[in-house]
Amino acid sequence: MILPIIMAGGSGSRLWPLSRQQFPKQFLTLLGERSMLQTTAKRLAGIAHKPALVICNEEHRFSVAEQFRLNGIANSGIILEPVGRNTAPAIALAAMLALRNGNDPVMLVLAADHVIKDEAAFCHAVTKAMPLAEQDKLVTFGIVPTAPETGYGYIQRGDALASELGFDIAQFVEKPNFATAQDYIATGQYYWNSGMFMFKASTYLNELKLHSPAIFAACEASMQEVSHDIDFIRINKAAFEACPDDSIDYAVMEKTQHGVVVPMDCGWSDVGSWSALWEIDDKDEQGNVFKGDVIGINTRNTYVNASEKLVTTIGLDDVVVVETKDAILVAKQSEVQQVKQVVEQLKAEQRSEWQHHREVYRPWGKYDSIDNGGRFQVKRITVKPGAKLSVQMHHHRAEHWIVVSGTAKVTNGDKDILLTENQSTYIPVGVVHALENPGKVPLELIEVQSGSYLGEDDIVRFEDRYGRVAPTEAK
Repeated sequence: MILPIIMAGGSGSRLWPLSRQQFPKQFLTLLGERSMLQTTAKRLAGIAHKPALVICNEEHRFSVAEQFRLNGIANSGIILEPVGRNTAPAIALAAMLALRNGNDPVMLVLAADHVIKDEAAFCHAVTKAMPLAEQDKLVTFGIVPTAPETGYGYIQRGDALASELGFDIAQFVEKPNFATAQDYIATGQYYWNSGMFMFKASTYLNELKLHSPAIFAACEASMQEVSHDIDFIRINKAAFEACPDDSIDYAVMEKTQHGVVVPMDCGWSDVGSWSALWEIDDKDEQGNVFKGDVIGINTRNTYVNASEKLVTTIGLDDVVVVETKDAILVAKQSEVQQVKQVVEQLKAEQRSEWQHHREVYRPWGKYDSIDNGGRFQVKRITVKPGAKLSVQMHHHRAEHWIVVSGTAKVTNGDKDILLTENQSTYIPVGVVHALENPGKVPLELIEVQSGSYLGEDDIVRFEDRYGRVAPTEAK
């Protein structure tokens, strides 16, 4: 059976402000009822496959695990990249891990943040490509283009294979200008580069070692020290940091003599911008896509995503409006690629809005920073049933906890107490404390912090069931 490899890294900055560095687009529900990651995993139902092996950043590990758990989706493990080094090394780690049990599976490499509307066509193309992968070909899937798109790279096909399952690859080409893209479409020989691949684990590693030996060596060294923590698979950080940063296209596919392309016509999009999302979503009679609580008057060809508040528009045409708890984006459809410049400016100014939402998800639940001032901060905290925050203390702040609903088991210094609705406790500066939900329903409480410094890095952990030991990680 196929071993799917789902690459769930990346920051998704082009879909800011919904997508943030700590909660990027693969975790968002943009179409349908599931997140993009969940949809990618569910899409495999039409193919005989093993549980997917997932690759993600260390900081996203709990979001990945939780999204699989919520949908009852099994996985073969979650490989944690200590730093981002692009797709060629990530796939190498997966291939090396796949070979450890003595098997040599055919790997289907997928991105977690792509949209595919025709899943039957996707499954058909994958099934069609299977014999090629088993014959030691490195298969890439070329999307049959529907327009002269300038935001994608292209693959030019060569001669048809004797099996009539695909084509040799003539060349990979970078993102073209509009006139060149029109010429590509006219020839009928070019496909969009989807970033999806299929090959045997050993075949990929052999070609990587031949064409990019430095990447192979760094990944091999990284896999010399592998540790397992529940579903998480950690590698040697120092060895991986020394790995060159390169994509699979540059490291292998553009150099190999064994690459082939299989056409796929499946309603594919990499959702690389808000305008791209508007294009593929269902529209009303005026060409609008409205998500959330939206009233549009004399509004046409506009995308509005209202997460928290009522959003009203009057006299707009060809506009994108995205509202979240702490940021609002308003842009012309034709200018949305410049969202990345906004994110870069936020980073340069050291503002938090590029990195995380006001509402932050943690393995034990979530918190929402609902108010703050010079020496205080107010949070609404939700703790999942059976979950527990770390045993910790703070050097610079005291905390008041007021239970809104549910039951809280609180460690406050040398005392363990139970609090229920409308009850509270006070935790002075420097006192060791912990919070746990022993009940069967979510625990909701209000936390009021006061002190000279309220940063999330003022945490000293003594015990944590989620393996978070760094004092700079938020509770």
